[in-house]
Amino acid sequence: MIIITGAAGFIGSCMISKLNSKNHNDLILVDDFSNPEKNKNLEGKKFIKKINRNIFFDWFEKNHSKIDFVFHIGARTNTTEFDISVFDKLNLNYSKDMWKSCTEFNIPLIYASSAATYGMGELGYDDNHEIIDKLKPLNPYGESKNDFDKWVLKQNKFPPFWAGMKFFNVYGPNEYHKGRMASVIIHAFKQINESGKVKLFKSHKPDFEDGKQLRDFVYVKDVVNVLYFFMEHKNDSGIYNLGTGKARSFLDLAKTTFSALNKTENIEFIDTPLDIRDKYQYFTEANIEKLKYIGYNKFFHSLEDGITDYVQYYLVENKFY
Repeated sequence: MIIITGAAGFIGSCMISKLNSKNHNDLILVDDFSNPEKNKNLEGKKFIKKINRNIFFDWFEKNHSKIDFVFHIGARTNTTEFDISVFDKLNLNYSKDMWKSCTEFNIPLIYASSAATYGMGELGYDDNHEIIDKLKPLNPYGESKNDFDKWVLKQNKFPPFWAGMKFFNVYGPNEYHKGRMASVIIHAFKQINESGKVKLFKSHKPDFEDGKQLRDFVYVKDVVNVLYFFMEHKNDSGIYNLGTGKARSFLDLAKTTFSALNKTENIEFIDTPLDIRDKYQYFTEANIEKLKYIGYNKFFHSLEDGITDYVQYYLVENKFY
C-alpha cells in the first residue's frame, strides 16, 4: 500500500490521479477531510481508505508491515499565516513523526519542502545541502519547511530511501479550494471572466519593470511525474529542487491566459499589498541539474503549454485531474 498525506489537497490529489493511472489503487489517504471543497478533488479516484491525520500514526503503527511507500505532501501552506505554533504542529513536528516512523519501519519516504526556504534568493537557488543551514526564509511557512530540512540533515538514522522536494510555483487543476493561496493563473482566469482584465502587481524595485517579476512556474502534472520517478527510482536520497529550471514573468503568464481564452489582452498594474511587499520575491528559478544528473529526463511543460492545458481542459470545464 502507498500512503499519501495531504491527499485531498492540490498536489496530493493530483498524485492520486498519477498513481491510479499507473494502476496503483492500493492507496491510503491521510488528511483533514472536513472541507467539502477539498473533498471534490477525490471524486472518482480509487483508493482503499481515508484516515484523519490526527489518528494516522496510531493506524500506521498497527499496519506498517503493509506499507510500501509514503508521500508526505500534507502541510499548512498559507504564507500569510503568522501563528508559528500552527506550523510547528502541522509542518515541523508532524513531519518529524513521519520521518521517525518511516525510519523505524524501514519505509521509503518523499516529503514536501518548498522554494519558500530560499527567501530572497541571496544564496541562489541551488539544492546543495551545504547552504540549507544558511537560508533565510521570509515567513513562518518557509521557516517551518527549512527547519525540517535542517533537522533531516542532522539525523543519523534514515528511511531506506528519502527525498525532500522543494516545490517552486506549482499551478494546475485541483487548486480550486485554495483561495488567496491559489496560483496566479486561476486568479487571472477568474478576473478575465469577471471583468475582462487581469491585475498584476507593480514592481517596487527599479531594476524590474512592472509585470517582469520572474518565477519558476511548474505545472502540477510535471510535479507528479517527478514524484512518481522517485518512487520507482528509490536511489540517491537527498533534497531536490522541483521546478522547470526556467523563470518566466507574470506578464507572460497573464498574456498566455488571455491567449488560452482567445480574448484580447487587458492588463492593469496595481500596488503590491503592504503586508507582503517587503517579503515579495522578484526572482526564483530552480537549479534542476541534480535532478537531471540522477536520471530524470522528461521534458517539463513550457509556461504556454501548461497554462493552455490547464485553462482549456480544466478551468473552462470546471474539471478535476
